[in-house]
Amino acid sequence: MKRSEKFVQANREAKATWIALALVILFWYVAGFGLENSTVEFFHTPIWVIGGCIGTWLFAVLVCWVLVRFVFKDFDLEDGEEK
Repeated sequence: MKRSEKFVQANREAKATWIALALVILFWYVAGFGLENSTVEFFHTPIWVIGGCIGTWLFAVLVCWVLVRFVFKDFDLEDGEEK
C-alpha cells in the first residue's frame, strides 16, 4: 500500500469513527430520554434505564464490530512499499 493510500485509509477510518460516535450518542439519547415517559418496567426497573444503559452499551459493541469488520484495515505504518 502506498503512503497516500495509507493516509486515505486512515482518514476513512477516522471519519467512520466520528459517524459511529454520533450514532451511539443519538441511540443513547433516544433510548434514554425518548423512553422516559414510558411506564414499562422490567424487574422493577424503568425501560428507559435499561435502554439508556444496557441498550446503549450493546449498540456501541455492535457499532464497533461493524467498524472492525467493514471499515478498518490492518496495514503497516512504515514508509516502505509492501512487496
